Amino acid sequence: MSAALNHDEARAVSLAERAEIEDFLYHEAALLDRWDLAGWDALFSEDGRYEIAPISLGAQDQLDPAKVLFLVADERGRITQRTIRLMKKSAHAEYPHSRTRHLVSNVRSRAEGELFLVNSTFVVYRIRREELMTYMGENFHTLRRVGGALRIVSKRACLDLETLKPQGTVSIIL
Repeated sequence: MSAALNHDEARAVSLAERAEIEDFLYHEAALLDRWDLAGWDALFSEDGRYEIAPISLGAQDQLDPAKVLFLVADERGRITQRTIRLMKKSAHAEYPHSRTRHLVSNVRSRAEGELFLVNSTFVVYRIRREELMTYMGENFHTLRRVGGALRIVSKRACLDLETLKPQGTVSIIL
């Protein structure tokens, strides 16, 4: 997932860029909590990717989905199909929709050429059928400006869990 880094191009983000990046992440979380999956889908660039790395393999941000089985490894078309499918009544794992709260913190970002590489920690609380489930971990976003607005080139969620029990599955967007 990590872009090839040329450290000659690396720079700290400005305060304005930092605020814009953090607002973008908070906006993404709000879209997911409102189940505005079409809005979330629109945050991705045309070459966007969404991944959930396998748990308990260490250095999850460096894993290659071509070599290791990911929980989710969606390219752009599959992201759209996932959002459409999750909104249907036939998506039994998420109908009626879970109530979620995506909390984003510890945002760190740097600029590399035209890209912003952003790490953040997250906790997602999910309530479904009177059961509370907690997912926690770290997100790795690669963002790029498209038409003046930030867009997600890649998002990799790395769960900091030893197992998916009691959750069982990840049927929500992290």
